Amino acid sequence: MLLKKHRLMTGILTAFMLSGVAWAQTEETAVKVAVSAVYTEELIDEAKFIGLGQAMDKVDIVARVSGYLKDVLVADGAPVEQGEDLFQIEPDAYEATLQARQADLARAQANLELAGIELERKSELVRRDASPQSEEDIARANEKVAEAAVQAADAAIRSAELDLSYTKISAPFAGRIGVVNTSIGDLVGPTTQPLVTLVRERPMQVSFSLTEKQLLDVLEQIEAEVHELKDSSKTPEVFVTLPNGTRLEEPGKIVLVDNRIDPATGTIALRAEFPNERGLIVDGSFVDVSIQALKAETKILVPQAALQRDQRGDFVLIVTPDQRVEQRYVTLGRQVGTAMVVQDGAREGEMVIVEGLQRVRAGAKVEAVAAGVPSEQTSGQSGN
Repeated sequence: MLLKKHRLMTGILTAFMLSGVAWAQTEETAVKVAVSAVYTEELIDEAKFIGLGQAMDKVDIVARVSGYLKDVLVADGAPVEQGEDLFQIEPDAYEATLQARQADLARAQANLELAGIELERKSELVRRDASPQSEEDIARANEKVAEAAVQAADAAIRSAELDLSYTKISAPFAGRIGVVNTSIGDLVGPTTQPLVTLVRERPMQVSFSLTEKQLLDVLEQIEAEVHELKDSSKTPEVFVTLPNGTRLEEPGKIVLVDNRIDPATGTIALRAEFPNERGLIVDGSFVDVSIQALKAETKILVPQAALQRDQRGDFVLIVTPDQRVEQRYVTLGRQVGTAMVVQDGAREGEMVIVEGLQRVRAGAKVEAVAAGVPSEQTSGQSGN
């Protein structure tokens, strides 16, 4: 009897435990997650290209006359103004040459004056029939020779003055110099190496190339033809992003569009000009060029914190109206602040998980709270 009772209790207890396990398996605990809404924003589309900084003016400063370098008046890498003196060549020999040319001019002028007096005297003798006409003709020719000598001496002076002025080498335009390639005492001249290179920094141009497809895409965005890319009313704004990721606030303008597509590369060359007030665009540097459309369009954006990636691509975890998790693959566009443009895969107003992503999976039950709002506050509001 006791054995039967023991077996009965054991069976009841076993059945109770099994039913408890079944109940536990059917009961699902919701995981708390933070969510943020997919939203829309009016954005201006832009296309990005690789560009090369190019100075509008760049020149190798070369000595125009030969001589020993007397002084270097500027430091390596210094900014200079137009007309600022950079180098001084010893001027003594050229000053002496100028003085000699001035003496030649004085002698020529004296000869001209003497030839004029001789011509007057011969002319008077001819009028008196005291001298043949040939004497007057010779005197007149001598005066013309003297006049030519004066002109030659005057030209020689101007040439000597130019040579003397070339001993002082100045900046042809405002900019910044590079490394000075010579030292005081060096013999310099037109055939020696450049003294220094001068580059104009403001404004600065950036050249870049577009493929035929990219060109057509840009033209469709701004609703313009190729020749209108330089038109003031249809010229799109151009921006530069530096190699360190800094985007310059100052916009540029397109100043050149080539008239043909290069058959070797399939691209067309463009050039944009930037004020470059801070001098951050450097000649020869590679930068990112962005061309903006003229009209803003409504774009769907999702917080970057909601994005994940697997072998198939980028995806987000969406909380459905019944508080379930749905995995949704998305096609992304460009970054906008802390969000990404979604070209396909998400709709405005949908809630995406931004915190607690590692604790949930597709199909799981969740308790969603707004990102940045404490769960206690959310629970209190829901109970009212």
